[in-house]
Amino acid sequence: MAHRILLTECPDSQGLIAQITNICYKHQLNIIRNTEYVDPGTGQFYMRTELEGIFNDKTLLHDLDRALPKGSRRSLLNRNAKRVVILVTKEAHCLGDILMKVYDGSLTLDIAAIVGNYPALAALAERFAIPYHFIPHQGLSRVEHEQALQRVIAPYQPEYVILAKFMRILTADFVAAYRNRIINIHHSFLPAFIGANPYQQAFERGVKIIGATAHFVNEQLDEGPIIQQKVAAIDHSYSAADMEKAGRDVEKAALSDALQFITEDRVFVHGNKTVIL
Repeated sequence: MAHRILLTECPDSQGLIAQITNICYKHQLNIIRNTEYVDPGTGQFYMRTELEGIFNDKTLLHDLDRALPKGSRRSLLNRNAKRVVILVTKEAHCLGDILMKVYDGSLTLDIAAIVGNYPALAALAERFAIPYHFIPHQGLSRVEHEQALQRVIAPYQPEYVILAKFMRILTADFVAAYRNRIINIHHSFLPAFIGANPYQQAFERGVKIIGATAHFVNEQLDEGPIIQQKVAAIDHSYSAADMEKAGRDVEKAALSDALQFITEDRVFVHGNKTVIL
């Protein structure tokens, strides 16, 4: 029997859960797990349904379309590893954490390639037998560099692009090519300390916690829909360098959680917010 995930998003109305589950029953599909949520602010309904059985995708989706209200979105997903390309600069901690979790099976990703604007992490990629592409940015405009990146990334046809401490701002054109499919880890608890040197900003404010935010990238710097956030307690004795060192574990944890949500098809994006089921 196949195991699939049905994601439903639509304006809320009475009886939606019964309508969807009755259609699944009609198709002789077993519901393994079901989670739903209604956003009280927007009146938007979200439901994630894990199904098992023999699927006729076309008929099932047709029946759902007839039952759901206007403005609905639904998708029926296979539980395959998500194909990704990872962009990096020089810092190894987030990339290393992802690679080890994929290696030990705790994170289900198909890492097609790693692309860096420095050669620093090529040896790490090689240890895991993953292609590494060095695309230097020196001497190129931002657009020219992104065009070079796209020539490498596009043939891999990734479902997601992961910025594992890729410390460059992306243009709107690049973001548009992967709408809600670029995941960044930012080293602060957004919306605080947007942009460069957040640990120095945090030190100057005398903060008592440091954080990290995994979010989708949009056209506004560090303002895309947030997927996961983590924090760690610090005190007045921490220098900016101490904060940065302590923050590496927080960054790894936030990004790892976000990628886990993605691999399990638990993330809905609505405007500039996410719902995680």
